[in-house]
Amino acid sequence: MITAGVDIGSTAAKGILLGKNGEKPFILAQAINRTGGDSVETARKVMDDLLKQADIALEEVGYIVSTGYGRIMVPFANKNVTEISCHAKGSHFYFPGVRTILDMGGQDCKAIRCNAKGKVTNFVMNDKCAAGAGRYMEVVAKLTDKPLEDLGELSLQYEGEPSSISAVCVLFARGEILALRRKNVNKNNIIAGASDSLVKRAVPLLKRVGVEPEFVVSGGIAKNIGVIKRVEDAVGQKARIATEPQIVGALGAALFAQQLLERKR
Repeated sequence: MITAGVDIGSTAAKGILLGKNGEKPFILAQAINRTGGDSVETARKVMDDLLKQADIALEEVGYIVSTGYGRIMVPFANKNVTEISCHAKGSHFYFPGVRTILDMGGQDCKAIRCNAKGKVTNFVMNDKCAAGAGRYMEVVAKLTDKPLEDLGELSLQYEGEPSSISAVCVLFARGEILALRRKNVNKNNIIAGASDSLVKRAVPLLKRVGVEPEFVVSGGIAKNIGVIKRVEDAVGQKARIATEPQIVGALGAALFAQQLLERKR
């Protein structure tokens, strides 16, 4: 039995092909691509990548669930499920003891509480401005001329105090960072200040739902060690992170697809 989950996010599109051996699901293929202007074409590209890796045809996939911002634009999906439920499901697969999840995506942050079965019991989200999400860090990387993947380490190597970046909007934050660059402020201090600013917007969401172990962080920013350390310090909990935190939502979608296919049969 093969199922698929396709997560069309605001900045990245992810996909998972899931098999099942007895009672235990296993990953057959996974893919991460940049989200393009055409969500339908993006979804097709992700699925093509998955099928090529697994060397199977689309007709061999028994059920497909889509999730993410562009979930309704996946033409071959049998059903769509919210990314909140999918991140809880995927996090529970990796960490069965999970109770609190911080999903830090491209355009928003979500704090999620779930029960022992990985079912969502409460959530809050901040989608008013990308200053609290991955797109913000992409802007920081561009303005400081540093690779995005290096920002985490660099944010921990500042001198004195981190720069103060107070704007809650990416556009205004951009202006503050440019002003700091014109003053020849240490780039690491700017990156540290930007990381502090992002975390200050994410932590209140967690406090609203309550933080209990196990605490999991998913989404692309989970790869940023500087942000993760700041979040851990703020909530007093060690974060659990999947080997590839960006595919957690797609994995949850594929797990939902397995359940739905079994019910159908």
